[in-house]
Amino acid sequence: MANKTTKTLSVLMAGALAVGLTACGGNNGGNTGTNEGAAGGNGGDKGGEKATITFQNIYPDSSDPKYQMIRTIVANYEKDHPNVKIELDSLNTDQQKLKLKTQAASKEVPDITIVNPAAQMQPFVEADLFAPLNEMVEKNGLKDTFQEGILDYYTFDGNLYALPDGNNIGLVYYNKALFKQAGVEVPTTFEGMVEAAKTLKAAGITPIAIGEKDSWTGSFLFMNVLLRTNGPGFLQDVADGNKTFEDPAFAEAVDAFQSLVQAGAFQEGATSFDYNAGENLFKTGKAAMYYMGSWATGGIETSEVNKDDNIGVFKFPTVNGKGNPDEFMLAPGSAFAVSKHSKHLDVTLDFLNYFMQNYPIEAFKVKGAVGVAQTIEEDFAAAGYSNMAIQVLDLFKDVKGGDISFDNTMNPGTSQVHLTSIQNLFVSKKDAADVAKEHQKAFEENNK
Repeated sequence: MANKTTKTLSVLMAGALAVGLTACGGNNGGNTGTNEGAAGGNGGDKGGEKATITFQNIYPDSSDPKYQMIRTIVANYEKDHPNVKIELDSLNTDQQKLKLKTQAASKEVPDITIVNPAAQMQPFVEADLFAPLNEMVEKNGLKDTFQEGILDYYTFDGNLYALPDGNNIGLVYYNKALFKQAGVEVPTTFEGMVEAAKTLKAAGITPIAIGEKDSWTGSFLFMNVLLRTNGPGFLQDVADGNKTFEDPAFAEAVDAFQSLVQAGAFQEGATSFDYNAGENLFKTGKAAMYYMGSWATGGIETSEVNKDDNIGVFKFPTVNGKGNPDEFMLAPGSAFAVSKHSKHLDVTLDFLNYFMQNYPIEAFKVKGAVGVAQTIEEDFAAAGYSNMAIQVLDLFKDVKGGDISFDNTMNPGTSQVHLTSIQNLFVSKKDAADVAKEHQKAFEENNK
């Protein structure tokens, strides 16, 4: 699994990204790097200006390897730059999104913040809130550390505005011991997944963990169902006027998704669990399956539930015999952007350069490097990564295309209606035609 593996992963994901980029609309690698390099500001000088930088991030979970990793990099930078203080503002994903919107409205964006790619990022770019990063990444060789094509998701009118933490795919993690306890086999079809959920529930086991208080989690799963019933490109076809949300493939996806909910597949009160709480159900052995992006591998990798090689992974299956399991939900990661109005812009750019140069190095050390957006030329197996992590790396080799998430494709108004609509399906069953009409109305109203 050494250099050959990681180089191959980079090439394969670049091909998948090319497919996913067609849905973005708004958007017009190398070694892991070293601890050296500065952005050219005073931050590179130990005797430089005194500065306090606010670093907003989405690593609040102390059980996730990235929680400690970010603190290690910050501590190392502060040690080398005693005049600089990095203040961490760690929030879960939905909390951070809401806070950033409020901050953006008053043009008080943190020195470094988190943005999501493509359509989600575009309004902030149009509001002229972020500093271009072109010069920084070119000057220090940082650009060459990223996998081919990934930076396109964060580039508008030729300017790069954010640097991603990951490049991931959607997959299903499962607990081998709980499957064995209930007498369940790994499902090869969605219908089999529904039946497995019923069997697990009858055995007193929560079938699937989810953090649906953060509504993007249910949407991410639903979109994989739609990817199967329609194939790639449904949202692009809607945007281009070639289809509407009242297309049979969308209704079929709604009905299939609801069959999973109605089977009792998710924990009670799923909409009251945020992302971290939902994931922790799986990481503590209280749920048999967990659908998520491969970025979850690191947290699961180092959790007690993965002891004795207990966790496996499988591709999202066909739905009603439709779809290709080698087409995945593609997830270019959340990304780090710099406020154009930072009081210490040079220092902030210097720190971000340092952070991203060291990100893959430190992530690899803490077993959090699966799905990192930068190329890692290391031997994962020799470093003690589990069989589960190696399985995930192998799935990357099978990627034959796919789609990106709803909210990374559609405008914010349409996306919010979608997120709420799918979240409501966890509370009560709805007619698929009504869900489709709700989506179509939102699309038309937000695209006049």
